[in-house]
Amino acid sequence: MQPEGTAAKGGYAVVGFKVPNERDNASTTKLEITFPTDHPLASVMPQPVDGWDVKVTKAKLDKPLEMHGKKIDEAVSKVTWTAKGDGIEPGFFQKFPVSVGTLPEDADELVFKALQTYSNKEVVRWIEVPQEGQEEPEHPAPVLALSEATEDGHSHGAAGDKDAKDAKDTAGAENASAKTSASAEGDSGGTDTTARVLGIVGIVVGAAGVAYGVLAGRRRTTA
Repeated sequence: MQPEGTAAKGGYAVVGFKVPNERDNASTTKLEITFPTDHPLASVMPQPVDGWDVKVTKAKLDKPLEMHGKKIDEAVSKVTWTAKGDGIEPGFFQKFPVSVGTLPEDADELVFKALQTYSNKEVVRWIEVPQEGQEEPEHPAPVLALSEATEDGHSHGAAGDKDAKDAKDTAGAENASAKTSASAEGDSGGTDTTARVLGIVGIVVGAAGVAYGVLAGRRRTTA
């Protein structure tokens, strides 16, 4: 797929992390997403995902944030999803949507480092920050690109409510997508070229305003 847009500075977005299972003999049973500390987000609301428990961890801020006229002295530092059952089995993927805001106005992108745990206790650390002009890292972190704010992008509370509603309205479709084969997704356009455009781990905004961070969008092959 190709990006259809980015999240606007000063606004809200529903950011989703799309996690394919890349092991043939193990399932993905846990996903940990670390939120940026240099630009903390005052509002972070995970969408429930069938078959997964979610835990939101907060941390005290050195500098309080202001949101809707109120001072906020703590922000979400990590969101963790843990499978209740088998998790993401080989050949499948799962999406984990989160409504976030307000997005910073003094940054061009946000980096969300991720840890993917398998049922065999293997942990894949998607924490390397892609650098412009350099080769793609082995395990790049998801990056959300921020666009310049527009009049619609500054509708703060209204935008947040709309994004949350959109996420809820599409919950059925999202959960159904979770049991779609990763190989089938590749047939619909998940090419190696697209993976390179997204930096392997990219966050793109879809037509419904949902941004998806893709962990390991393709398998590496040798010539």
